[in-house]
Amino acid sequence: MARAAKAPAKKAAPSKTAAKSVPGKASKDELLGYYRQMLLIRRFEERAGQLYGMGLIGGFCHLYIGQEAVAVGMQSVAKKGDEIITAYRDHGHMLAAGMDPKEVMAELTGRAGGSSKGKGGSMHMFSIEAGFFGGHGIVGAQVSLGTGLAFANRYRGNDNVAYVYFGDGAANQGQVYESFNMAELWRLPAVYLIENNQYAMGTSVERSSATVELFHRGASFGIKGEQVDGMDVLAVRAAGLRATEHARAGKGPYILEMKTYRYRGHSMSDPAKYRTKEEVDEVKKTRDPIDHVKGLMAEAGVSEDAIKKIDEEIKAIVLEAVDFAQKSPEPDPSELYTDVYLEA
Repeated sequence: MARAAKAPAKKAAPSKTAAKSVPGKASKDELLGYYRQMLLIRRFEERAGQLYGMGLIGGFCHLYIGQEAVAVGMQSVAKKGDEIITAYRDHGHMLAAGMDPKEVMAELTGRAGGSSKGKGGSMHMFSIEAGFFGGHGIVGAQVSLGTGLAFANRYRGNDNVAYVYFGDGAANQGQVYESFNMAELWRLPAVYLIENNQYAMGTSVERSSATVELFHRGASFGIKGEQVDGMDVLAVRAAGLRATEHARAGKGPYILEMKTYRYRGHSMSDPAKYRTKEEVDEVKKTRDPIDHVKGLMAEAGVSEDAIKKIDEEIKAIVLEAVDFAQKSPEPDPSELYTDVYLEA
């Protein structure tokens, strides 16, 4: 590990002015792909919320409804070998990364057919195959772990990038800044993604943060950052490309603040009375990420029939996932001790 202490020559501090995210262009096929992925996440999460209400999902459950453009847009710029790590609002990231909806739903319901054999539940799923290094329940804990993934990439000399997601609430945690310092000092290939959905649990970012432009949080370390419209999948993709190229080229970390919005409460137990129905409805009406893509598809000449066909396909995929989860057996008691210790 001593090799890592040999840092490369320090570069000049970058400009601290935010670069504007200009929405890129996409082909008809790309738009169809984004729509399909985003709709899968939304319909999956809606059904997960229903199953939670029926008592079939226990513990905590944090839905990604409203934030779909972030995970889908960023996943579109990743390559095989890149890593993703996030917090507990993680189902959307799993699906965007390519994890099987059947295994994700089975994991939510604590079944043996789940991606973590029913032991991870909503907040702690994992898939090496998909490059998904978990949702994490401790606020901000995944940031230092994700920085470790980036360190491993630099140590091994590959060109993989670690995408490290966290929320506006976690942006105030101390380990985040320790991670920023190490990442810039050693030029680690990390893209830090702040999913600013405006509310840290039940407190608005204006009441919990002294500065609300969170992309500036790496400025004192010389880390470039920019603010992005997280409700626009093409804006996310464009910014993601800039950040990824920067990190992959050995120039160090990059911060993207994704301005997004969650439609549901912080978790299933949160009635979200700290904001008005009118506020939520206004975002749904004017900024919904899926409606935005539908509009772009209409401009590109995609027919209503083609959209309806995708809607039916997604509905069938989600129903199949629910059926698989309900039919999958519960884990054998012996599984309590597997994947805990490694025999050497």
